[in-house]
Amino acid sequence: MRSMIAGLAIAFSPILIEVATAAEEASPEAFNNACRTCHSWKEGDNRLGPNLHGIIGRKAGAAEGFGYSNAIKSSGITWDETSLDKFITNPDSFIPNNNMKPFTGVADAATRKQIIDFLKTNPN
Repeated sequence: MRSMIAGLAIAFSPILIEVATAAEEASPEAFNNACRTCHSWKEGDNRLGPNLHGIIGRKAGAAEGFGYSNAIKSSGITWDETSLDKFITNPDSFIPNNNMKPFTGVADAATRKQIIDFLKTNPN
């Protein structure tokens, strides 16, 4: 019986790994659920918040046609995975006095990773 269970575990382990990996990959659903109310990822499509097209490597406060808060414009940040993760975790803690209200952050690290990985699929 033990060898049968071990054999099944070995047989299904690639499937389980593939499912776990897919769940951790870029997720438009994670972006849509947490960001899309205010942001688009289409270039030039500013809404209540700036578009997030090509945000990786972009200086904070630099999307054309959007009126950023002074806090964002003067932050000196160039967005990368680490800075985005910190900002998405708790915007007010990372850049005080930004205009991301009422958004208070995404607590779940896996969801933040999915959002960031999704944003990375749309480079400049």
